[in-house]
Amino acid sequence: MALAFDEYGRPFIILREQEKKSRLQGLDAQKANIAAGKSVARILRTSLGPKGMDKMLQSPDGDVTITNDGATILELMDVDNQIAKLMVELSRSQDYDIGDGTTGVVVLAGSLLEQAEKLLERGIHPIRIAEGYEMASRIAVDHLESISTKYEFSATDIEPLVQTCMTTLSSKIVSRCKRALAEIAVKAVLAVADLERKDVNLDLIKVEGKVGGKLEDTELVQGIIVDKDMSHPQMPKRIEDAHIAILTCPFEPPKPKTKHKVDIDTVEKFQTLRGQEQKYFDDMVQKCKDVGATLELELIAIATGGRIVPRFQELTTEKLGKAGLVREKSFGTTKDRMLYIEKCANSKAVTIFIRGGNKMMIEETKRSIHDALCVARNLIINNSIVYGGGSAEISCSIAVDAAADRHPGVEQYAIRAFADALDAIPLALAENSGLPPIDTLTVVKSQHVKENNSRCGIDCNDVGTNDMKEQNVFETLIGKQQQILLATQVVKMILKIDDVITPSEY
Repeated sequence: MALAFDEYGRPFIILREQEKKSRLQGLDAQKANIAAGKSVARILRTSLGPKGMDKMLQSPDGDVTITNDGATILELMDVDNQIAKLMVELSRSQDYDIGDGTTGVVVLAGSLLEQAEKLLERGIHPIRIAEGYEMASRIAVDHLESISTKYEFSATDIEPLVQTCMTTLSSKIVSRCKRALAEIAVKAVLAVADLERKDVNLDLIKVEGKVGGKLEDTELVQGIIVDKDMSHPQMPKRIEDAHIAILTCPFEPPKPKTKHKVDIDTVEKFQTLRGQEQKYFDDMVQKCKDVGATLELELIAIATGGRIVPRFQELTTEKLGKAGLVREKSFGTTKDRMLYIEKCANSKAVTIFIRGGNKMMIEETKRSIHDALCVARNLIINNSIVYGGGSAEISCSIAVDAAADRHPGVEQYAIRAFADALDAIPLALAENSGLPPIDTLTVVKSQHVKENNSRCGIDCNDVGTNDMKEQNVFETLIGKQQQILLATQVVKMILKIDDVITPSEY
C-alpha cells in the first residue's frame, strides 16, 4: 500500500497492483467471512452426538482416515479460506486445552455466525453484535457454574469418572465397548495421577495398537509395550528382575566417516578385518554384561527409572533401568511379537494396548481413548459436571434469553441471538438421531421451564426419558465453559473484519 494526498491535503490509499487483487469491504466482507465459517460448521454438524456420522478423508498420498472427531476432520481437511482456517484453529485449541467437545465448539461458532448475519441485515453494527455476544457468553458461563454439580470420586470409587468417560465415548465408533474402554481410560489416568496436587501427566500413558483381535481384547498394561521382539532366537523369552541398558548409540562396529576404500587381497587380511569387527562387537556386549544389563532398549527410560546413555564408555550400573518382568508375547498365526515390560521401578507409566479389525479402526479408537483420557483428567483437575444431551445449552439459552430484557441497548438483540444460537446444539443432536428437531426441542424446552429442571436433554438413544441424570450423560463443566468462551472469541474476531484484500488467482 502507498499513501498519497489529494489537492486539499486529504490522505488516500493507493493499492499496489490493484487490478491484480480482489477486495471486499463493509457488509460484503462480513457476509463472505460468515459464509466461510458457516460452511465449515455445516460439515461438522452431522458428526455431533451419539448418532453422529463419520467422515472419510483421503490425504494426497492415499492414506484414508475415518473419524467423527471434529479436530481430526478439520486438521485433515485442505482448507484454503483464511476464515475457515480460524475455525480449524478453534477446534484445535479446544482439543489442546480440553481434549473433548471439538465438534460442538465449531457447530456453536457456526450458529453464532448465522445469527449474526440476520442482525447485520437488520442494520445492527457488527461491534454492537460482538459486544452483545460477549455479555451473553459471560451470562452463559456463570449460569453453567450455577447448574453444575460436584462429582465426588476417589481412587476406590471410580464409577463417577467412568460414567463421564462413557458419555464421551458414546458418540464415537467404539460406543459398543464404551463401558470397558471407559474403565481402561480411568484406570490409566488414576495410575499416573497425583490426586493431592490434582495433576495428571498424560505423557506417562502410552497408547499402542495392533491389527488383529477384536475391540474387546483391548487391555491396560501396567508397564510398557514395545513393538520389537528378542533379536536372537536363543535369547530368553521371559526375563524376571531385568536390568535395562538404554542406549542411543548404534550397537555395531564403527564405520569410517570419510569416503574410504579397503583393499583386501589375501584371505588373511579378510580374516584380520573380520576378527577386529568381531572383537569390537564382543567388547560392546561384554561392557553391557559387566555392568549387569540383561536387556537393552532405546525407549523406556521413564518407566524403568533408567538413564539414557549416549556412549558405551559411559555405561554404569547406576544408569540401568529396572523392571520386574520382561516378556515376549506373540500375536496371531504369524511371527508377530511384542515386548511387555512390566512391574517397572517407576510403576506410574502404563500402556493402553488396542486391538481391532483394521488399521483405521485402531486409529479411531486411539482418538476416542485420547478424548476419554482428557475428560478423566479434567474431572480430576475440577470435579464439576453439567448434564449432557444438549441440556446445558438449553438451560443456558433460557437464562440468556431472560437476561436480554435487562439490557436496554441494541445489545439485547445480540444477546437474544446468542440464546437462539445455543439451541443449535440440541437441534443438531435431535436431527442426527432421526428425531423431528423443532418438535423435540420445543418439548424439552417447555419441560425445562415448567419443571425448572436443567437436566432435561435430547433423548438421542431413545431410552424413553429426557432426564440426563437418569441416562447417566455428563460433561465436564470446564469443557462446556471453554466451548462457549472459545466460540464467542472467534466469532467476535470474524465480525470485526470489514475489509478483505486478497491477491487474485494466477
